[in-house]
Amino acid sequence: MTKKVKFINTNQSAFYSTVRKRVDTYFTANNISIHANGAMWFKAIFFLTGLTVLYLLICFANLSLPILLLLAILLGTFGAFVGFNICHDAIHNSFSGNATVNKIFSFVFNLIGASPYVWNICHNIVHHTYTNIAGHDEDIDVAPGLIRFSDTETVNKLQRYQHYYAFILYSFSMLSWVFRKDYKKFFQHKIGEHTVVHPRVEYYKLFGYKAIYYFLFIALPLLVMPITFGQFVIGFLAMQFAQGLVLGLVFQLAHVVEGTDFPLPNKEGNMEEAWAAHQMRTTANFAGGSKIAAFLCGGLNRQIEHHLFPKICHIHYPAIGLIVKETAREFNLPYIESLTFTGALQSHYRTLRRLGKETYQTNKNINREVYPVPETVVVIL
Repeated sequence: MTKKVKFINTNQSAFYSTVRKRVDTYFTANNISIHANGAMWFKAIFFLTGLTVLYLLICFANLSLPILLLLAILLGTFGAFVGFNICHDAIHNSFSGNATVNKIFSFVFNLIGASPYVWNICHNIVHHTYTNIAGHDEDIDVAPGLIRFSDTETVNKLQRYQHYYAFILYSFSMLSWVFRKDYKKFFQHKIGEHTVVHPRVEYYKLFGYKAIYYFLFIALPLLVMPITFGQFVIGFLAMQFAQGLVLGLVFQLAHVVEGTDFPLPNKEGNMEEAWAAHQMRTTANFAGGSKIAAFLCGGLNRQIEHHLFPKICHIHYPAIGLIVKETAREFNLPYIESLTFTGALQSHYRTLRRLGKETYQTNKNINREVYPVPETVVVIL
């Protein structure tokens, strides 16, 4: 039996109080809002316009099949970027100080295939609280039995090759999200160890908003586009695979790389660290100095700052990141980061290999030592 864990190391609370005070001082001293600024609004307009234009071109412009396929792939990537840059902040209520603005941009999440209500429970409540804790953070249960993300899981033969096929499976993540994940999570009695009871209106919203998505991205294209069903399927899958791969890579590079921990509760079911210290050990940044990564990833390449300050718009993460890094150094806490996206990708690959092939081989060698193969006995009759 498991239960909700508590973070009990109050001796580490000074780190969080200190870094919060310094970050608050930064915004106050510079007279800056913690919400969206002009640059953030430009990003929102750019990605929403791009998503809309791509959709309209695919549905209503008379284009060749190769061009349509390319646009479908771009539509999928823009869907991911809209989720990263706009919806993610809005669902955290960090995009704007105006609740209506956050609600409008949160609704856009439905139009790229995912439920903002279910995401709020799984991500904002569960993942942000119980990061990388097996049995509690279901974000590390990407494909149980196929991908092993934690040392606490039993390794199997197939996972010896997970450092190869995991990236293919990531491509299916959006397809699963659109047709399976939201329904599965919604109708679970618990997500991790968080018990969920949904208001009745959320049942109607889940099915109603999914129906809108299915109409916009399945029914309408089939009705208005001069293509065969088989051609539609190829384009639809290309869009889903592109969106899924981008989502999968960005999310996994934040928590499943070298240096991040997957700690377990103690015998009493509690974590022997403060919550903020736990976040520093289970979360990683990548390409923090890249303007391209900052523009595309919506701050998800700076997961450390995001996990500590989810109510601050991601446009401010580069500035407060300097404060967080220096404060972590003062309190002898790790600040895990890869300087480039490629470096983080390689680190993720090595982590998958260690958790799969290397662990399986180690266990196999240990079993040979514990249960040695008997020497061959020759009996002469």
